[in-house]
Amino acid sequence: MIKLFFIPALIFLSCGSTKTNQSATKADSINIIQPPDFYKGDSGIVSVPADAKMPTCIKNKIDSFKLKEPHERPQRVVEYMYKGKKVYYVVMPCCDFFNEVYDENCRYLGAPDGGFTGKGDGKLPDFTEEAKPGKEIWKSAK
Repeated sequence: MIKLFFIPALIFLSCGSTKTNQSATKADSINIIQPPDFYKGDSGIVSVPADAKMPTCIKNKIDSFKLKEPHERPQRVVEYMYKGKKVYYVVMPCCDFFNEVYDENCRYLGAPDGGFTGKGDGKLPDFTEEAKPGKEIWKSAK
């Protein structure tokens, strides 16, 4: 006797895809908004100087963006003051993604906007009213 088993399948739709085993190329270099003391390399792409006043984990997170496909790569990172502390707002490439906010230790605080509803994940309902924008610290070179 043969028994048949049926396993229901789930279908996931996404705005993009993720590749593995990628390495960044010179074309994938990040473009940091340029204060006067930043170094501009031969390629014209501005990089993060080693002594920039930005938490190491945020620099590492920005470096990880260059491994993403261009359509998945965040558009920019903006430093804000929120409830007396510096936070980093990551603007994603598409409206379906949450725009993420991290503290100086790269702890995820929430998404004040974005996602399918455009209202974020509900963890930072007062971010828009309370946060004071500082400076854009990174922008995708796309």
